[in-house]
Amino acid sequence: MTEQVLASAESMRALIRKKTQLKGRQASGDMLAAVDSLLGPGPYPRDQLIEYLHVLNDHYRGLPKPALTALAQRLNLPMAEVYEVATFYHHFEVIADDDQRDKVTIRVCDGLSCSLAGAQNLLTRLPTLLGEPSARVVPVPCVGRCEQAPVAVVHHNPVGYATPERVADVLASGQLLPRLPDDAGDFDPYLYVEAPVTGSAPSDSAPPYVGLAAYQAAGGYALLHELSVADAVKKQQAIDVMSAAGLRGLGGAGFPTGRKWGIVRDQPGPRLLAVNIDEGEPGTFKDRTYLERDPHRFIEGMLVAAAVVGVDACYIYLRDEYHGCRAILAHELAQLQANSPVALPHIELRRGAGAYICGEESAMLESIEGKRGEPRMRPPYIAEVGLFGRPTLAHNFETLYWVRDILTRGANWFSGFGLAGRTGLRSFSVSGRVRAPGVKLAPAGISLRALVDDYCGGMADDLTLYGYLPGGASGGILPARLADVPLDFDTLQPHGCFIGSAAIIVLGHQDKARDAALNMMRFFAHESCGQCTPCRLGTHKAAQLMAQPSWDGEVLADLAQVMADASICGLGQAAPNPLRCVQTYFPDEVR
Repeated sequence: MTEQVLASAESMRALIRKKTQLKGRQASGDMLAAVDSLLGPGPYPRDQLIEYLHVLNDHYRGLPKPALTALAQRLNLPMAEVYEVATFYHHFEVIADDDQRDKVTIRVCDGLSCSLAGAQNLLTRLPTLLGEPSARVVPVPCVGRCEQAPVAVVHHNPVGYATPERVADVLASGQLLPRLPDDAGDFDPYLYVEAPVTGSAPSDSAPPYVGLAAYQAAGGYALLHELSVADAVKKQQAIDVMSAAGLRGLGGAGFPTGRKWGIVRDQPGPRLLAVNIDEGEPGTFKDRTYLERDPHRFIEGMLVAAAVVGVDACYIYLRDEYHGCRAILAHELAQLQANSPVALPHIELRRGAGAYICGEESAMLESIEGKRGEPRMRPPYIAEVGLFGRPTLAHNFETLYWVRDILTRGANWFSGFGLAGRTGLRSFSVSGRVRAPGVKLAPAGISLRALVDDYCGGMADDLTLYGYLPGGASGGILPARLADVPLDFDTLQPHGCFIGSAAIIVLGHQDKARDAALNMMRFFAHESCGQCTPCRLGTHKAAQLMAQPSWDGEVLADLAQVMADASICGLGQAAPNPLRCVQTYFPDEVR
């Protein structure tokens, strides 16, 4: 009987596979032809769904429902499956048949750094100044350019230090960030470079743009060539050096890099590598800044990790807001693949679609597979069952950026930096009320006070330090009296905070910590994937209560506990940190 059931089920699956038409509304011939023209010749893999949605969204400046129907038909997917992916991501906007499709979307960042710099003025004045129906103006979370606050993005063109007039000028000119030229020799990286890195160590921390030729002339890819032909003993030595250097994951979690390499290498092949450049934590822009200046240092680090661990394919997940970085990476990867010193693994550059949750590693993998970016339950861990079900090494951009320096200069070079008993270098994304915001390369363990005074030119406009966020939205808020605490992994937890991706947002005496905490909670409510009730409902309810003149401390404490204890992933678990810090360190603001 069981064999008959299984045979029947297999027959049904075979019939389904043979279907050439979906049930329900069918796409018109003209729309199918239009979608075919945009996507190019098939076949159309299921995991490329988000890439295809981007192609349609860029062309139509939205997603017309007939185009979605045609896409579903071409991928032989239910329309509901395509629709649920399209509506999950913020940068996709499904538009009705009769909607005007030629509006330009202007995204105005209302993250904390931009709010401090006047984002609300942009949101208030732009709709009146621009008028309808030429553009739609929408508030969005952090776009990763906090050192240029306030920021607006016209289609894909970022406008730093934005004023309503500057945004209107960009829109009127029809200017978009330039596409890659047909002739690679005409590529001008400075069209895409935004801001340099400042710091004291190493001395060459703010280089000009380094292309492939310049990178190779300085010894680039020699390490990759050496390790690509190395035996198992030599590769184990590389892992040992990474462990001795003390490099930890610089995307926020802080897992030891050498240990991670060893765990994944011990899994059966084929193995994959996924690079997280989603960088959606409010206040964070270090990955973008390094990528705009020295992309091959990251690329070689990625390929070295792949060679040591035994990776067959690399997937680079880049946030959609980084249009210029995508142009740089696409160009430099093509140059390397055409002139590679060694055989390279398969490399794919994948495009995010505006979802902070995809910074969580398993949600990123879901997105790369063309699905809604919802975190997976653990176990199994992605080192065992990751992307496409294979053992997967997941890394942040900056972690891989330091691999070449550590393996060529030695573990002691990296671990030799540090203050207050800490080791290594940290790239701090500093924004807010300081004279010189930007990425500051400084020793681990530096204090906020020293970071502001020695690297940022002090507080802006003679303001007095009031408080700071040491780790972006999820890292909590500390008062000025704790400005001498060493900034590093494990040093902030006793104070109810953590460093995360080292996104530092500085508050002045005219600011209120409760306003900053409310901004963060609204961000979490907006970015919750909705998969689990404690996070989905808890963040919204907390934001409503925190908007009241006085806080109901008991109810907020209960909400915070439930979110921290019962949420599936770090978003809901960390969302209470800012409100808890306000209750602990700034109680007079909420009574």
